[in-house]
Amino acid sequence: MSNSPLAIGIDFGGTSVKCGVVDGPKIIATADRLTTRNFPDAPSLIDAMAETTQALRERHPAIAAVGIGMPGFVDFTNGFVHNLSNVPGWQDVPMRDEFAKRCDLPCQVENDANAMTYAEWKLGAARGCNHVVALTLGTGVGGGIVSHGIFIRGARSAAGELGQASIHYEGRKGAYGNLGALEDYIGNNELAAEAQFAYARKGIEKSLAACQPSELATAARNGDEIASQIWIDAAAQLASSLVDCCYLLNPEIIVIGGGVAQAGSLLFDPLYASLASQLSGPFKDHLTIVPAQFGNEAGMIGAARIALESAGLV
Repeated sequence: MSNSPLAIGIDFGGTSVKCGVVDGPKIIATADRLTTRNFPDAPSLIDAMAETTQALRERHPAIAAVGIGMPGFVDFTNGFVHNLSNVPGWQDVPMRDEFAKRCDLPCQVENDANAMTYAEWKLGAARGCNHVVALTLGTGVGGGIVSHGIFIRGARSAAGELGQASIHYEGRKGAYGNLGALEDYIGNNELAAEAQFAYARKGIEKSLAACQPSELATAARNGDEIASQIWIDAAAQLASSLVDCCYLLNPEIIVIGGGVAQAGSLLFDPLYASLASQLSGPFKDHLTIVPAQFGNEAGMIGAARIALESAGLV
């Protein structure tokens, strides 16, 4: 047991909603996932989430708060979800108040990448650091920022969206009209499409499923030169964005999580080399780049911690 109270952390994804009982840096109990598409609208899914929360409280009555990490534009200050990535029907939902009303517990709502960053900063790979940039690399690219020991949310709680930052001013057009957005190059689907095209140029036919990041990592470790080059290119693209972050924010540590990051040294080694070749002394001499500690559990752990801190319980 940790010294902090128990809390429920909820990781709301486009496919499913995960709920767990969090004790500091550990998840000590989970509930069955809720399949997002099974619910026709926001109120019905909120009801199901509240019922799941109540079932966990019956098993762990010491639970003191609920934190929810959600993809998309989340107004942390006012507890609103303005829209959700890949989930229709969620527009301007007063999520914090609606959920608190249903479960009668202090509740806080946060962007899911911010929740991941918070977990790694407070309890994980960046614990004890005051200047942090964190990214999660998966279907999309999300991020979070800590500067001078303060979590940076920005004027509308939207800071840290590194996936939307440009790596090329004439690049691919993004979802919001932005050009060259990072996630349009190194998201799961983008990497797979690029790999499929690279194989096709060599006369090798592969399905998109066979070109997903996990498959590419296995292939590269087995000596596949095409897969290895995909990881080198991905590292260069990621470095293009992180160089800007370093010159702008001067972090002491960069934490990278998500499915793409599970490639390990295939990504991290060329990434560090690329950054080191483009940064001057004050920006690289004490810079550390590390994989996230909590993996797929980071969202629940971070959301729970944010809820406890917001309620003044830690």
